[in-house]
Amino acid sequence: MTDSTPPTPDDSPPVTLLLEPRDGLPAVITTSTALREASDVLAAGSGPIAVDAERASGYRYGQRAYLVQIRRNDAGSFLVDPVAFHDLTPLAEAINDAEWVLHAASQDLPCLDEIGLRPRELFDTELAGRLLGHPRVGLGAMTESVLGIGLEKGHAAADWSTRPLPDDWLRYAALDVEVLIELRDALAAELEAAGKAEWARQEFEAILAAPPAPPRVDPWRRTSGMHKVRKPRQLAVIRELWLERDRVAKSRDIAPGRILPDSAIVSAAIEQPASREALTALPIFGGKANRRQADRWLAAIERARTCPEVDLPSTSLTTDAPPPARSWPDKNPEAAARLAALRPAVAALADEHSLPTENLLTPDTVRRIAWEPPADSSEEGIAERLRSHGARPWQIEVTARPMAKALDRVTRTRAG
Repeated sequence: MTDSTPPTPDDSPPVTLLLEPRDGLPAVITTSTALREASDVLAAGSGPIAVDAERASGYRYGQRAYLVQIRRNDAGSFLVDPVAFHDLTPLAEAINDAEWVLHAASQDLPCLDEIGLRPRELFDTELAGRLLGHPRVGLGAMTESVLGIGLEKGHAAADWSTRPLPDDWLRYAALDVEVLIELRDALAAELEAAGKAEWARQEFEAILAAPPAPPRVDPWRRTSGMHKVRKPRQLAVIRELWLERDRVAKSRDIAPGRILPDSAIVSAAIEQPASREALTALPIFGGKANRRQADRWLAAIERARTCPEVDLPSTSLTTDAPPPARSWPDKNPEAAARLAALRPAVAALADEHSLPTENLLTPDTVRRIAWEPPADSSEEGIAERLRSHGARPWQIEVTARPMAKALDRVTRTRAG
């Protein structure tokens, strides 16, 4: 560690900057021999295992792991290149039965699962910070506020598919797990002192038990800026261009936005160019790379232009979710009154327990209960409805009774 930095202007305690791994920068593991040796050392270590993964979001198609960082007490830190291996079984056998410590686990668990790494137990330091009401829950912010240690920043958005990886990137990656176990231990003590250890345990179990996210229905509808598009024929252009871009991106293993940005898709949907000249006159499409692909994009637009009316996309996606809350006073004033009572009740409970409202109950859960309350709106009825929406036992224990009381007040007020 370096010497402490001077106190900050707000007189907060000085932060010690950690710029180098304590045991030096480990070599990247790329051979079967090195993997077996590292796995043996990790298996012989003690306590939880700090795990992190680096992807190439914004550069590559999908969310593959391009580097895995692991640290365990009495074992040290290891950097594993998963691209170099067809099989990581030795590593999985060494670490999968231990408790893993991750920061924002739901971001990394899917890509780790793809390569056969799945924890039996979990401690998520970001989620622990949320449950404890920490105002900033990024890894760097939490190591500073909880441990008084500052970490090197700057390479989170790098293209981790690069080979060889630069030493300064590897140093940044190794530091991400350097003090993660210390952070876990400090947060576990805070959770215990706050009476929230059981809450955290249930949350961590829920993360591990969550099934893979189902494929999105009409994923092209998430195109940024498509709120500017209203007509079905224009939506068809977005759909066809999005699907064509996705095929190209997948075949070339490049992030779709680097093939064709969303803004270009939206502009083409609005203008609907019918010729190569009209297409390449639009922003982005006139660039060198997209001029070469002009026939491809034009063909996609033509498919949309000639699509039968019956096959045009609807202007809205069918969903079982309630409509936007702003429309409730007109569409369903009773539901609007229920929502007006439930929202502040849940927010007050979150404040009372010093955690973000969305970690107490998701806004979607509150909206759904307000829109369609259970026939039995007693505490037991609300508890059952919350359970059906995936609320954990601790959340139900905290919220069911106050929510039932809030709904009862609405009913009595409207009846009187």
